[in-house]
Amino acid sequence: MPKPNTCERWESTGPMHPLPDDELTVGAVAASLGVTVRALHHWDAIGLVCPSERSEAGYRLYTAADVARAHRVLIYRELGVPLTDIGPMLDTPGSDALGVLRRQRDQIRERVAELETTGAALDRLIRARESGPLLSAAEQREIFGPEWEPDHVARAGQRWGETAQWAQYAERAADRTPAQWRAVAAALDELHAALAAACHAGATPGSPEADALAERHRASMAVYFDCSHAMQVCLGRTYVEEPGYRAFYDGLAPGLAGWLRAIIDANARAHGVDPDTATWD
Repeated sequence: MPKPNTCERWESTGPMHPLPDDELTVGAVAASLGVTVRALHHWDAIGLVCPSERSEAGYRLYTAADVARAHRVLIYRELGVPLTDIGPMLDTPGSDALGVLRRQRDQIRERVAELETTGAALDRLIRARESGPLLSAAEQREIFGPEWEPDHVARAGQRWGETAQWAQYAERAADRTPAQWRAVAAALDELHAALAAACHAGATPGSPEADALAERHRASMAVYFDCSHAMQVCLGRTYVEEPGYRAFYDGLAPGLAGWLRAIIDANARAHGVDPDTATWD
């Protein structure tokens, strides 16, 4: 059964334990209120709740009125009112206290709005991790082309969803607008056209032109995740080995899949990566 908050305890049942007629020690009051002795010592030190009496042995004792004041402190603390504001509210109730409560209410409303914004961002990130671009199926086909399969990214998520690169992809996709995706698609179309033209013209792998295109291809991956030269080599292998990728690139220009892999490998060697031993890092 949930534990009632201080407001509920005070308004419905009063103090947690019946108070005796005589004064209470700090330990007894702490137990009665459900706070620490250290907290009571702090309240005493700042003049918020001070024991009114002393025992014959010199120990400070709390009266029933002191404990009642401490309960009021707890009520305001649970509402988030700072200790520095509680004392004046208890000692000089009126318009100043009302202003403090209104400020606290406004701060809580602002915090609620911030939490709602954060919650919405988390929802977008979750959807991006699950299904990729936060676009409708119609928007995806309009942006990426009529041959685009909206469930392609979801299948990729099932395959790569536990990798750091997929997490990066989701983080970057979560806040990307349809207009930004259109810019991404347009840039990729331009890259594909440049690759196809260079392949058709017979650009030699390892030449400055081919290396520049390989770097341009690697940079295009940054839209989705940070791509090292070794990771790019692994991508180049898939362009040749997986039928879907090979068909796509070779459809842009005959032999483009193999040529793209070749220029990626040559560029990787120039950057100290052996394509024969490169792994996804």
